[in-house]
Amino acid sequence: MDVVLILLGLLMGGALGALGGGGSILAVPMLVYIAGESVKIGTAASLVAVGSAALAGAIGHYFGGRVRVSRGLIFGVIGSGGSIIGSLLNKHINQYVLLILFSALMFFVASRMVRVNSPRVAQAATGELDELAPVANSGVLPLDLSPKAILKLVLAASGVGFLTGFFGVGGGFVVVPALVLFLGFKMDEAIGTSLLVISVNSAVALLSRLGQAHMDWGVILYFSAGAFAGSLIGSRLMARLQGKALKNAFVVLLVVLATYMAGNSIFHLVH
Repeated sequence: MDVVLILLGLLMGGALGALGGGGSILAVPMLVYIAGESVKIGTAASLVAVGSAALAGAIGHYFGGRVRVSRGLIFGVIGSGGSIIGSLLNKHINQYVLLILFSALMFFVASRMVRVNSPRVAQAATGELDELAPVANSGVLPLDLSPKAILKLVLAASGVGFLTGFFGVGGGFVVVPALVLFLGFKMDEAIGTSLLVISVNSAVALLSRLGQAHMDWGVILYFSAGAFAGSLIGSRLMARLQGKALKNAFVVLLVVLATYMAGNSIFHLVH
């Protein structure tokens, strides 16, 4: 089982490091359905694995010049309130209801990766927004400090924090477009910085959960070790991967897992 946990962690961490978001959503299904953890403990354990993997990925991206530390920390701090609220709410939700909600989140992530609602958001999420070129070689556009832009930024950061605290996921699928659209990041910098944001949110959410439930630290440490290594590998291989093929395979995996989780949870609820 230890080897299996490490391999699962490698898979999740690799997806997280390569995609900058989305990969962490695999952690909870892996911990619940393969490692046999309860849903509440699984989401808490996910925070350790996701946070460590994100930190490892952020380090790799940082040395590649793709992390904006100050703005990433600000985004993470803004989302701290949402992380705490999500963590507190998590313990009051029925585990099967939580899994159904989690499967809905997985369907949303999958649809976001294949369906275009807004050309700017879709291009931002796939790195195809050519107009977001660096200004004076700074790597970012001038920061918009209008009240409307600040409100959007606060809502996005708080929403990401809530997702992290409530579901135990990183929320990079929201962070990456937010950093591109609201802060003017280039795509590679948004991916690298999103991992820093995820590590901050995960740490805050985990601290707010300590003492709520017993956690199997053996499972957590093996899974997290694999995730940490996988994220380092994923961040280094990002430029060599076939983005479209990777995205399509990931979408299929999300849909299959979400369908199983929803069906299994509904079955238990009605019986």
